[in-house]
Amino acid sequence: MFTLRPRRTLTRSIGLPVFALVLPLLAAELWLLDPRGSWPVVAWTGAVTAVLIVAAWVAYQRTQASLSQYGIVERGFFGGTYTVAARDIAGVLRVQLYRSNSLDTTQELFVVSRTGRGVFRMRGRFWNTATMDRVAGILGAEETVRAEPVTLAELRQTDPELLYWFERRSLTR
Repeated sequence: MFTLRPRRTLTRSIGLPVFALVLPLLAAELWLLDPRGSWPVVAWTGAVTAVLIVAAWVAYQRTQASLSQYGIVERGFFGGTYTVAARDIAGVLRVQLYRSNSLDTTQELFVVSRTGRGVFRMRGRFWNTATMDRVAGILGAEETVRAEPVTLAELRQTDPELLYWFERRSLTR
């Protein structure tokens, strides 16, 4: 059994902007409220924000996927555990997906069930390529790599069952 974890550099790339956003908001709250009696409100806001940040960090640290020839056990960011048996896996699909409003692409990996649905997904923003390269070999599944990059709209048109429910709907309709 192999346990795969998301990129650990996400802590810096997401944590620093969150900190840079929260600190000025707390300072603005303190400045706008009455200076004599506002410290409890600012303290509570800071405490709630700190608890939310720590909870998000713990959830991120617990996120993992365990893969073996028997299937996949995924523990997601929100705490849910999802299991996919190897007998339900038809193959692995690798796609280069264009980022929104950009010519840059990101690697996407989909584990596809026998019914054509995406049962496990690895996004290049969260998982590194070396980790994605191991998935098909560990599962013993055939890997298909699409040569041409696609947009989310094209993927929505050709393979909507691979996408999350919120990605299946276009906002431009």
